Amino acid sequence: MGEETAVSVDEKINPASSWVTVVHNDPVNLMSYVQWVFESYFGMNTEVARKKMLQVHHRGRSVVASGGREQMEKDAQAMHGFGLWATIEPEASS
Repeated sequence: MGEETAVSVDEKINPASSWVTVVHNDPVNLMSYVQWVFESYFGMNTEVARKKMLQVHHRGRSVVASGGREQMEKDAQAMHGFGLWATIEPEASS
């Protein structure tokens, strides 16, 4: 029963509903390293990776990917492997 209650009604109806991976600011990693991670893992070009890195630095967070929950969990785990703080969230409705 515990696992069943953790799944939202929306996920049961549409398991591929959109989620996002969010990278958060931390006092440890250099901005150049964060940019390199975005370029290396996500394949972002330099301009996009720099923009996302500056969002993390100035706003405290940046959405770096969106898609199905399973992929976003993999992306967040990958960010943890690089030493970055990342979470996943349901994508905000427009």
